[in-house]
Amino acid sequence: MTTTAPASPVTDADKAAVAAVPGRVVAAWAAQDGAAFASVFTPDGTMILPGFYRKGVADIEAFMTFAFQGPYKDTRVTGTPIDFRFLTPDTAVVITEGGVIAAGETELSPDRTIRATWVVTRHEGDWKLAAYQNSPRDPA
Repeated sequence: MTTTAPASPVTDADKAAVAAVPGRVVAAWAAQDGAAFASVFTPDGTMILPGFYRKGVADIEAFMTFAFQGPYKDTRVTGTPIDFRFLTPDTAVVITEGGVIAAGETELSPDRTIRATWVVTRHEGDWKLAAYQNSPRDPA
């Protein structure tokens, strides 16, 4: 399968803005801030994690606020892009590899390494996350 290039040229500023979206999530996670995390999504954005489906900023914010007080408390998240492409001048896909670094650990455990798909779109002049999904990198 091949991906065709967008009809209009994609600017360097757009490439940089899309590439920065995962960093905005990492920063919100570092601050353990559910509202900042959710603000990266479009109003109807979706987030799929193993066992969870959340839709919309309010749902994502509530889920992450709870998670930062419980299972994700004092954790960090990391991710490195392994693929990046624009589907249209206003939509891009970013694939990352990374995961959650547990509290007290200094590096990512191989059994918690994931690959994630980020669908990023231009929304009201800003680049936002329309859909995010991750799954374990390695088979169980």
